[in-house]
Amino acid sequence: MAKAFGIIAPPPGHIQIMGLQEHRPIGAFSFLGRFRMIDFQLSNYSNSDIDRIAVFVRTNPRSLTEHLNNGSHYNINSKRGKLQILFSDRHKENDIYNTNIEGYFDNIDILERIHQSYVVIAPPHMVYTQDYRELMEEHISSGADITVLYHHVGDARENYAGCNVIEIDKNKRVLSIERNSGTAKERNIHMETYVMKKETFLDLIYRARKISAMYSFRMIVNEMCSELDVRAVAHRGYFAAVTDLKSYFDANLDLLRIEQAEDLFRDDWPIYTKTTDFCPSKYFEGASVSNSLVSNGCVIEGTVENSVIGRGCYIGKGARVKNCVVSAYTEIGEYVNVENQVIDKWVKISHANRITAKREQPGYIRRADRL
Repeated sequence: MAKAFGIIAPPPGHIQIMGLQEHRPIGAFSFLGRFRMIDFQLSNYSNSDIDRIAVFVRTNPRSLTEHLNNGSHYNINSKRGKLQILFSDRHKENDIYNTNIEGYFDNIDILERIHQSYVVIAPPHMVYTQDYRELMEEHISSGADITVLYHHVGDARENYAGCNVIEIDKNKRVLSIERNSGTAKERNIHMETYVMKKETFLDLIYRARKISAMYSFRMIVNEMCSELDVRAVAHRGYFAAVTDLKSYFDANLDLLRIEQAEDLFRDDWPIYTKTTDFCPSKYFEGASVSNSLVSNGCVIEGTVENSVIGRGCYIGKGARVKNCVVSAYTEIGEYVNVENQVIDKWVKISHANRITAKREQPGYIRRADRL
């Protein structure tokens, strides 16, 4: 599929994940212990035969660039393919001017030089699988100027607060793309995924810059719905949007359910990631693990329930970890009880006997903290 160019866009500026985003961009967030968030989009591109990809990064790029390397673990490091990281860091993360349009314009010379006819734009903060070849075919056959992907949900009142929703007519024409106000239960969640010609993409960037310095790509597409033929295509299968700490926590734990995991991980659609060599995890006498995902290199002496445990973690004797997302290289000391927590990397808990929160409002333990 040499005629399509992939872009992993900067996430919307209003999305701020407490704690986690202080050290890395959303695409570099650990997911299910051994993956990063960005792995799912890059695997979608690779499996769809798109091997020319640009990844936009605003701040804290180190962890993401180390993970991506040259892209060989995504099968896109070929003579014709290329994984390129593009930077846009002129403004503060919460600055109103720091939009994805600003990121595109900072790298407009690179975008103008791409030779592929079409652009497929995808977000780093959403987890799903999608064959972009099928989406491209549907886009071309419809004759639309822009095709957007959406996922219909029945819990938009309680969830998806940081997402946008699309209104469509009976012919699947997009009427508007607006923020989810939480006033309706059923909504079509905009998946921040677009297909269009390269010329249309560049034209929208320049139009947005002329209208307002704070315009995002979503805003300019919404404004052009009356002039352009913007069509919507429904997504089927697993879908998660990470827009805050709670949605990140839920997305990890939801995939402990086998029916959800089987919907995302399929034999015909591999999810690629950078491999890390570790010995198998060790489970000592007295250890108890139930409904959990434990990565390799761990030492488990205590109890783990309904949790995701990253690589190289230690759960001490008598310790209890319940409903937690634990990042790599964390140590939970003997007889420590943690529940409903997102625990960042390199944390060591030995003095605090009990750290708990409500499932509806999970706690966060900062990177490399000693408790």
